[in-house]
Amino acid sequence: MIGTFSTSVRTLSPLLSPLLRHYYRPPTTSLSNHKVFFSSPSKALRQFIQADRAFLQRIRSSGVSTINQSSLRYVSGTSSKMPPPIFPIPDERANTVAVGGDKNGSHEGEKTSPQKTSSDASASVHHQMSPQSPANTSPVVDGDKFDYDFVVIGGGSGGLAASKEASRLGAKVAVFDYVQPTPIGTKWGLGGTCVNVGCIPKKMMHQASLLGEAIEDAKSYGWELAGGGDKKHNWGAMVQSIQDFIHSLNWKYKVALRDVNVSYINSYAKLIDKNHIHAVNAKGKEVTVSAAKILIATGGRPKYPEIPGAKEYGITSDDIFSLQYPPGKTLCVGASYVSLECAGFLAGLGFDTTVMVRSILLRGFDQDMAERIGRAMEESHHVKFIRGAVPSKIEEIEPRQDGKAGRLRVTSTQNGKEIVEEYNTVLFAVGRDACTSTIGLEKAGVKVNPDSGKINAEYEQTNVPNIYAIGDVLDGRPELTPVAIQAGNKLARRLFAGSKVVYDYEMVPTTVFTPVEYGCIGLAEEVALKKYGKDNIEVYHGRYRPVTTRPIAGYGEEHCYAKLICNKLDDERVVGLHVLGPNAGEITQGFALGMRLGAKKRDFDDLTGIHPTDAENFVSLLITRSSGVDLSLPQCCG
Repeated sequence: MIGTFSTSVRTLSPLLSPLLRHYYRPPTTSLSNHKVFFSSPSKALRQFIQADRAFLQRIRSSGVSTINQSSLRYVSGTSSKMPPPIFPIPDERANTVAVGGDKNGSHEGEKTSPQKTSSDASASVHHQMSPQSPANTSPVVDGDKFDYDFVVIGGGSGGLAASKEASRLGAKVAVFDYVQPTPIGTKWGLGGTCVNVGCIPKKMMHQASLLGEAIEDAKSYGWELAGGGDKKHNWGAMVQSIQDFIHSLNWKYKVALRDVNVSYINSYAKLIDKNHIHAVNAKGKEVTVSAAKILIATGGRPKYPEIPGAKEYGITSDDIFSLQYPPGKTLCVGASYVSLECAGFLAGLGFDTTVMVRSILLRGFDQDMAERIGRAMEESHHVKFIRGAVPSKIEEIEPRQDGKAGRLRVTSTQNGKEIVEEYNTVLFAVGRDACTSTIGLEKAGVKVNPDSGKINAEYEQTNVPNIYAIGDVLDGRPELTPVAIQAGNKLARRLFAGSKVVYDYEMVPTTVFTPVEYGCIGLAEEVALKKYGKDNIEVYHGRYRPVTTRPIAGYGEEHCYAKLICNKLDDERVVGLHVLGPNAGEITQGFALGMRLGAKKRDFDDLTGIHPTDAENFVSLLITRSSGVDLSLPQCCG
């Protein structure tokens, strides 16, 4: 049973309020004039109750007949100032906004900034965090008016994170997720791009490629292949192992939703107004539900160029990780990180691989690093590049069959000249479209950027107050899984637990998993120069010999590189960190905390390196770009 008390609980406020604040970070309210009920299990609070019989007795004496485990959910009431807590409270002063309160968005005793005027209400979402209050982020939910407190459209990493967190905080939640097959029929399960056709399978194929290189390096360490034969890769065995792993994750996601009482609805959902969603499943069964708050987390899908044969004969990253036949000779069209990553692992697995580049590599990334990646792939990893070219049509010579790729004729234009080449597979990686055009946003009044199709939002809130968005559908935000997860969790806590913490989109680390990995956080060099001026930027950089992998074989000596971009106006605060080398992702993740805390060049200089590691090169960068000194390889020890 659920014990409910709606009578005055003023006598319990000094005890209950700080307890809830400690365990659940609720809004700055007392329990007075609130209806509260006990629902889903909470180990921490249950153990507290069991340990304090006096506490239990006081609750029962207030009129609660039974207690079903623990957690508390606010369903109605008003705000007031909370009494001083009796437990330590995590410091959330950084990146906070005022939530709820009076109509001006402030609470007594809370620090807020002046409200925006109508003239700057439409300001760009490219901003640092400020104390400006996001509207309508109240934990109060009218559970009688709608079927759900919170409906999430999109079952990717961000949507799932937000849905589970909201449910844990007491909201009634549903997730709609449906994967429309690719032109060649590829589809997948719950979990979104990252798990099914993105980060996870990409990293696994990248690892498969690196293992092939390691087999060659092993000879330098005395290892011999049995029988003296050449190494051979089995594409089908790799794909099967990867897909088995992904399917296990799909199942775990479903179980995780069930465990926190989130309703999972495998149907294609569309908004019919700001509070109602209509959905249809694969069998044509329709359902309409209502929700107090709605989250758009539909992500994006790869683009196809508008040329003959593209969708009929080409594939994208949505297809490559479950491809049932070896791709053979492959053309990767595009210079995005997806294109370079796919080209890198395909070449490493032994396939003849070419990248067709229209203009520059890795648009949006540091261009010095991008060109270094291109040289490394071309010189050391057997990837061919066709520069200044775009395809104009694809024709089928032989159809693809089970277990075997077809033959395709690709006609392209390069510097005004027509070139023709045959390939077995053409993979397009020319960007992604946000999945927003067919989900009824216009019926709910949600505004999107007409150029990108992405949603304009501030603190993840759209122009429609009860509709929110996270992840790849947001305009001007990084298209990264960890970003969507963090933003989703923080949004759920603001909506259903009164948190004031917003996600900080600045200083986000990331890595491109090309054969020689590239990790970065902060500004690209050309962006820093434009922002602060050439005279105010100093770049410390250096080449290094990787010691964590393949040192005897001499791998990467000509390509591994590290640099710190420093703002001289701010005591050489490091505004950009870039590294090209093995395990660049691990290196970048380690330094990311220091970068977010405002590390300066002298902090790196004072740091003791761990020897021998690749990361230690950052504590001994002495050569500046302005000095013009040659970047010779350093000695191993000193």
